[in-house]
Amino acid sequence: MSNNFFIILLGFILIISCQDNLIRDKQKETIFYLIRHAEKDRSNSENKDPILTSEGIKRANHWASYFDTIPLNSIYSTDYIRTKQTIFPVSKLKQIIPKIYSVDELDINQLISSNQGKRVLISGHSDTTPSMVNKLIGENKFSNMSDSDNNSLYIVNILNSKVSVEVRSVTIGN
Repeated sequence: MSNNFFIILLGFILIISCQDNLIRDKQKETIFYLIRHAEKDRSNSENKDPILTSEGIKRANHWASYFDTIPLNSIYSTDYIRTKQTIFPVSKLKQIIPKIYSVDELDINQLISSNQGKRVLISGHSDTTPSMVNKLIGENKFSNMSDSDNNSLYIVNILNSKVSVEVRSVTIGN
């Protein structure tokens, strides 16, 4: 066999290998986990940035237990004490520094593209969490959460431009 045959064969193998990598890259699953902050202190109705109650801290620690075996690449939180306290145990466990986002300034397409193939936890509020889920799935499916709902987990899965969403109720102790 001639050297030309080996060069052509090597070129063919490289082309197939590159195409295989492109196909695999397109099939990377992206998962967003969205939660509302845990129970907040309501003792002062004038306080727009309250801390978590003891029950809220218990729930935040439960979220860390819940996500213990789930790989995460990024964690996002709004710039409020209660949302940051909610994801603190998870971020400490995973050794991930949370990224602060502003709901009004968030570019959802940028969020999706910069996290392609990753698993992301997002801590928000009773109005912003369902709104962000709606933006991620591209339809207006979810309305604001009940003010007493601190245990809903929205899981948005994006694979090959197909988007699905699952809502779980994660109570403390299960």
